[in-house]
Amino acid sequence: MTRDSSRTPETGTAPVSLITGASRGIGRALALTLGRQGCTVVVNYKKNADLAEKTVADIEEAGGRGLAVQADVETTEGVRVLFDEVARRCGRLDHFVANAAASAFKNIVDLGPHHLDRSYAMNVRAFVLGAQEAVRLMDNGGRIVALSSYGSIRAYPTYAMLGAMKAAIEAWVRYMAVEFAPYGINVNAVNGGLIQSDSLAYFYSVKGMPDIGGVLDRIPARRRGTAQEMADTIAFLLGDGAGYITGQTLVVDGGLSVVAPPFFADAGEDLRLPPRPTRDT
Repeated sequence: MTRDSSRTPETGTAPVSLITGASRGIGRALALTLGRQGCTVVVNYKKNADLAEKTVADIEEAGGRGLAVQADVETTEGVRVLFDEVARRCGRLDHFVANAAASAFKNIVDLGPHHLDRSYAMNVRAFVLGAQEAVRLMDNGGRIVALSSYGSIRAYPTYAMLGAMKAAIEAWVRYMAVEFAPYGINVNAVNGGLIQSDSLAYFYSVKGMPDIGGVLDRIPARRRGTAQEMADTIAFLLGDGAGYITGQTLVVDGGLSVVAPPFFADAGEDLRLPPRPTRDT
């Protein structure tokens, strides 16, 4: 079950964390969070070496150790290269976070076979192959966390492709949790709502997409989430306090997925929530 490789560990006894797509957004926020906890963080990136090296520098400034590894996990070769490098430089792995994602935002009738193939390769296949490789390096137990989104459980314009892939990831998480439990490995997912990021800005720039302000009005929290809030949730699942949590999907969406029409934001004045009550003293 273990991975056979020539090892020249550079990490000492610090926990080793691999994050795909870690040069920006949620991945970067998590990398810095784990760096502050003293982890050795493998920063995977596809193209932007400057951003990855900046993340590594910030990890080390925060008190951790960072390693930048270029690999395109959309390809099977890229996944293999990434984990070969982790094995060579670290010798083991404690945390694997599947964060990298990509898709086409189109109506279903406009999706071509190449869109389907690429979205599967980048989101589902990369996660499954990565988890297989991670298990072989987790010789003393470990944690696997996959990033999901509320499109896995709700339908909205142009998100069918990525939402379906995220739903598949959540199903894989449940199966992995059962199969990997005897190895001491927990597997979970974090399902994010509207999280402030370049990806969110890009999605709401799609032609014809409703104005994001109207969507935020319908979220009970009335705001976007932050990359740090997602990072903190993932870090919890990687930590000691989540030792008995596996096969679960934690939702970080400000209450978005629990509301339904008619929305409070659309109600008349008589039904809108009054100001917060105060206690008479």
